[in-house]
Amino acid sequence: MFPVPPQRDTNAEIVAASGMDTLELVARLQRSDLDDATLNAVRVMADTLCSEYASRPADDLLTEGRAWLRRVTQYQGQRLTLKQHREILVQAGWMALLIGCVEYDIGDKQTAETTRRAALSLGVEADHAQIQAWAHEIRAWMNLTSGDYHGVIAAAQHGTDVAPHHPVAVQLAAQEAKAWARIGDRRQTEIALDRGRRLLDSLPYPENLDNHFVVDPTKFDFYAMDCYRMLTEDKMAENLADEVIRASTDFDGTERAPMRLAEARITLGVVAARQGDIEEAVHHRGQALNGRRKSLPSLLMVSRDLTHVLRERYPSERATQTYLQEIQTISSVNG
Repeated sequence: MFPVPPQRDTNAEIVAASGMDTLELVARLQRSDLDDATLNAVRVMADTLCSEYASRPADDLLTEGRAWLRRVTQYQGQRLTLKQHREILVQAGWMALLIGCVEYDIGDKQTAETTRRAALSLGVEADHAQIQAWAHEIRAWMNLTSGDYHGVIAAAQHGTDVAPHHPVAVQLAAQEAKAWARIGDRRQTEIALDRGRRLLDSLPYPENLDNHFVVDPTKFDFYAMDCYRMLTEDKMAENLADEVIRASTDFDGTERAPMRLAEARITLGVVAARQGDIEEAVHHRGQALNGRRKSLPSLLMVSRDLTHVLRERYPSERATQTYLQEIQTISSVNG
């Protein structure tokens, strides 16, 4: 059992405590007034942007993230203390990681890879293990969604070598497990899942679960759900999908993790289709594709499982043809 998470000030409260609002922070950055209060406000801004990943419209988040990255990196050519220089590199690294993720979500793969490499370079220059490891994790994710499963394993191992005891190693283990599941190696899948779970259980409870680069303990069910769906362990996958939906939805029905919810609903659709219930499969399909926030590569990846079952078992059904047309449309957007 995880301990009760500590109370944490909101970003708005931290910014207020720094004595400035966003406009004043921008003004200070523009006139090169880089003091401790300004640096702290930049940290808060980076954390805020990373915390809006799951819920904010992708184009909106991308525009603001790029604008802030430009402002922050302008400082690299100025006279700074060593501590200030490293802090600027670190915050630029987090913002670059976020931007790369969003670029990949909307299907801009080439730009996303360039941004990922920039983030890795910033992490190396700052000697920041977690930023470097997250850059490798993004590479693993890209490889996973493009079908390069051995590339996933290689990227995950690179990242783990850099930061073996940091929370990012949990996510790296999960990406590796997903790759092994798609290769069809049950033993290696379970070894990777077990390694990730044991590390997760040893870590303190995170302060900010909304930050995309913080490993949410409840997300491990999401990783395992994907693996067991691929291994055709339908009952386990179904139970985990139900748990993911429960954990990702507030008591009033508000969706806190729409991209996780989409993949959980596709999983339920796959299970329903395998059990012969095409109506239920179509219902979950509709819920998944109509989500307000999507990662196109990830959605397409999990949708392939449902596509395969529908084509194999219900090739002449109208619902199958409709679904295939929807997926084709999404694929054309993803490039």
